[in-house]
Amino acid sequence: MVSIPAVVIAAPASGSGKTTIATGLIGALQAAGRRVAPFKVGPDFIDPGYHAVAAGRPGRNLDPVLVPEELIGPLYRHGSRDADIAVIEGVMGLFDGRIDEHPVTPARGSTAHVAQLLGAPVVLVVDVRGQSQSIAAVLQGFSTFHAGVHIGGVILNRVGTNRHEQVLRQACEAVGVPVLGAIPRHDELAVPSRHLGLITAVEHGEQARAAVAAMTELVARHVDLAAVVALGASRVSAQAWAPEDVVGEPNIGRPVVAMAAGKAFSFGYAEHRELLRAAGADVVEFDPLTDTLPARAAALILPGGFPEQHLADLSANTELRAQIRELARHAPVQAECGGLAYLMDDLDGHPMCGVLTGSARFTPRLTLGYREAVAVGDSSLHPAGQRVVGHEFHRTTAEFIESPEPAWAFRRHDGQPVQEGAVRAGVHASYLHTHPVAQPHSVARFVAHATLTRLPR
Repeated sequence: MVSIPAVVIAAPASGSGKTTIATGLIGALQAAGRRVAPFKVGPDFIDPGYHAVAAGRPGRNLDPVLVPEELIGPLYRHGSRDADIAVIEGVMGLFDGRIDEHPVTPARGSTAHVAQLLGAPVVLVVDVRGQSQSIAAVLQGFSTFHAGVHIGGVILNRVGTNRHEQVLRQACEAVGVPVLGAIPRHDELAVPSRHLGLITAVEHGEQARAAVAAMTELVARHVDLAAVVALGASRVSAQAWAPEDVVGEPNIGRPVVAMAAGKAFSFGYAEHRELLRAAGADVVEFDPLTDTLPARAAALILPGGFPEQHLADLSANTELRAQIRELARHAPVQAECGGLAYLMDDLDGHPMCGVLTGSARFTPRLTLGYREAVAVGDSSLHPAGQRVVGHEFHRTTAEFIESPEPAWAFRRHDGQPVQEGAVRAGVHASYLHTHPVAQPHSVARFVAHATLTRLPR
């Protein structure tokens, strides 16, 4: 089976315009009649939302820290099925990744690491403000830094004048790196951001679609799409990942798993729903801002997101909060990050679900990084002693009045031991985001617990 060709959109550093270029490229190729599979390197939940708007199919993540690197190829094959080309947006600078005690090159989880695993060429997006001939040194350095990473071309971003572009092109030609596009300065395309990055596409609504359309038009006008397509390649020989192959026999009871979605809870991986269904669940999404629990819900999943931005509406939905409080007494509940905050008695003084006793509050401090964690006790998701790699990314904190059993134990980068989260009855709540592909047994365990839920007649 031939591997779908891909291009990896990377940059020397964050802030170079990767998301604008990658999203616009996805949209422009789609508009030109190509079926595009969009991907994002790393644990980012926000950029894939914009990719999905541009591609008309789910944006997916490739993270060889959260999942074993041998699954990156199979996940790529799974996510690019029925596509003509894949566009993979990188993270940070090309070679930036997890900072390990024993560093490797490319760094684990870096864009370069994923490009190398897939055998895909890199298109470097360079913010050229304030430079001209110096771009040759930048490209020479990135092209020769690691032999296993191929820089196939460059897109010049934020070009000032025609003369500026001419000088830049000459410098790129001198070091043998093809120029695939030259994008003029486009400050008007900036997407609003907040404390954890861009505002999510689902929150931005119609404005997100308008922004994606503008990115698409910009890239279509200033990038050589035919040259990008001709550059695309990948060397993945592994079979495609398939959820039904990793969860065992599906439960025949078909329990309803209610999954929160919408503006307040949009952080999740597409493979999670696929694994739940393969394990025998019927997944029904609902919006906690306006909805009540789906009929016959036997389990609940509260993903991360931005509940702190929607406190009044979440608090006003008293019927749903009461339903969740009741369901949590006898059914499995998985809550990650913002989902944990929603389960507390209150968040910044606004009444929440009251499943966990205590308060959550927004803080000025960002907690960020990969964690190697171990499950403290048995839960509806994990047996005691289960080891996982997760990712923290939050500015809220939870303070428990009645200390529950912790969900996880781990050490942060400073070596400080931490016990985090809460396990109570069927509830597993934590700030740690995990990728379900790395623990398919946990999804199957959760669905098995859901089949035991006693539903009202």
